Amino acid sequence: MTTTDADHTAAGLPAGLFTTIDHVGIAVPDLDEAIAFYAEKYGVRSVHEETNEEQGVREAMLAVGDGDTRIQLLAPLTPESTIAKFIGRSGPGLQQLAFRVDDVEAVSATLRERGLRLLYDTPKRGTSDSRVNFIHPKDAGGVLVELVQPAAGH
Repeated sequence: MTTTDADHTAAGLPAGLFTTIDHVGIAVPDLDEAIAFYAEKYGVRSVHEETNEEQGVREAMLAVGDGDTRIQLLAPLTPESTIAKFIGRSGPGLQQLAFRVDDVEAVSATLRERGLRLLYDTPKRGTSDSRVNFIHPKDAGGVLVELVQPAAGH
């Protein structure tokens, strides 16, 4: 039996806000080494790479299988970047879980109404000109949750 948004609403539970898992973010100290490792060991290929100065990262999106599933590798640009601090605290590894949304502002507003803190007052630029925001890990069971609204045409 499949549970629908209507079933949740009837049960007094919030309706779903996410359309799918967009990607899983993994913090790595060296992007080129990590890309090579994933290609050699898992046969996973990089389909997009970019530098995001505002976020302080060099990143790659790796395609898994034939679908839209992605792994995002994130390497710090500077020792002061959020990813560098994460690696310093926790070591390389799983850094975030990203959900795709249709409207990042609307979802952010709904989550704030539900008592969750978001890291940004307004969304910022993410990978491939997406618009992103993050739910504070202390409000999300210790997981940094990213909200991703893909750019038009992606």
